Amino acid sequence: MGHHHHHNAEHGHGSKNLKVAFFLNLSFTIVEVIGGLITGSLAILSDALHDFGDSLSIGMSWYFQHLSDNKDSNEKFTYGYKRYSLLGAIINAAILLVGSVVIISQAAPQIMNPGEVDEKGMLIIAIFGVIVNGAAVFRLKEGKSMNEKVIRLHLLEDVLGWIAVLLGSLLIMYLDWQFIDPLLSVGIGVFIIYNVIKNLKQSFSIILQTTPQDVDIPAIQEGLRSIPEIIDVHDCHVWSMDGSYHVLSAHVVLDKVYSLRELTDIKSRSKLLLADLNIKHSTLEFEEEGEDCEGC
Repeated sequence: MGHHHHHNAEHGHGSKNLKVAFFLNLSFTIVEVIGGLITGSLAILSDALHDFGDSLSIGMSWYFQHLSDNKDSNEKFTYGYKRYSLLGAIINAAILLVGSVVIISQAAPQIMNPGEVDEKGMLIIAIFGVIVNGAAVFRLKEGKSMNEKVIRLHLLEDVLGWIAVLLGSLLIMYLDWQFIDPLLSVGIGVFIIYNVIKNLKQSFSIILQTTPQDVDIPAIQEGLRSIPEIIDVHDCHVWSMDGSYHVLSAHVVLDKVYSLRELTDIKSRSKLLLADLNIKHSTLEFEEEGEDCEGC
């Protein structure tokens, strides 16, 4: 039986990225609330509510990611705390889903009866929105964990939302289309719900231990069989801890009986090959040809 222990080269990097994103988002949320009240824009106030939920989510994600990055495995959590970042992603998605429903329920009735807004103020705040959220997205662009990916998607949606608010303010300014403001709120909410559902499906897929999308089991088996001493690979299972840290267990059939030193060499070559195929942690059980393998 072979065990492979992999230490993350970006140890703690994810939580630092989320820390920066949290303070950027929280600071701008305060600006949004003030700007939304001054301009009378429902789209800006709706986005402020959405961003406040995002700030809470990012803060929680920061904590979960910190646990995931910095706490090692122990007798209770033998694979470490990587699933905590996934828990953060699921809670984030749930908060965003509720917030979006609230936005739509408040904005939809006002499409037919819109109020007056300060379109110039909307334009200025929208420009700041694109810049601030764009900076946060850029900060998280190298993030590998599911948690960072979900937060990056939230912030990218904010950038798109602010671009829409910017265009909407121009339409109100030049065409006096006041209904654009609540219509934008509904559109942003629907777009967010669509993407949140996709993220939730992906997160639950990881929890249910389905094969990761970026892993090809036949390619893994073929790769291992390319090692001269290996004649077959079966009982091969691959799952993911957080969307990026993939785990494999497999039974490997050898062409003859080898010494412990020889087995160590075969195992080392196997793990190097697996590392190139996105497997961060692997457990290999060596067998003789024709061996009656329990649990296959």
